[in-house]
Amino acid sequence: MNIEQEIDDLIHKSGANYREWYVGLAINPRERLFTGHNVSEQSGVWLFRDAGSEVGARDIEAIFLKKGCKGGTFKRDSSRHVYAYKMTRTTRG
Repeated sequence: MNIEQEIDDLIHKSGANYREWYVGLAINPRERLFTGHNVSEQSGVWLFRDAGSEVGARDIEAIFLKKGCKGGTFKRDSSRHVYAYKMTRTTRG
């Protein structure tokens, strides 16, 4: 299964719509998710994957931004990691 399909499946399984999700890129996706965005590692709905290249990661991010996900507003880096999480009252977008 490819990364785009994994994210789509997770969004649909969560019962949410794209506007309730954030998709971004990070060199250190764990730190970005759990510290930067305050996603709960235990109870949050999230994932991160290595897209293999910065171009691949940016392409995946662009697909989800077009679908209505939040993201793309923070400093850009040369990351090949894509992350996604369902936003909640306690997360920071």
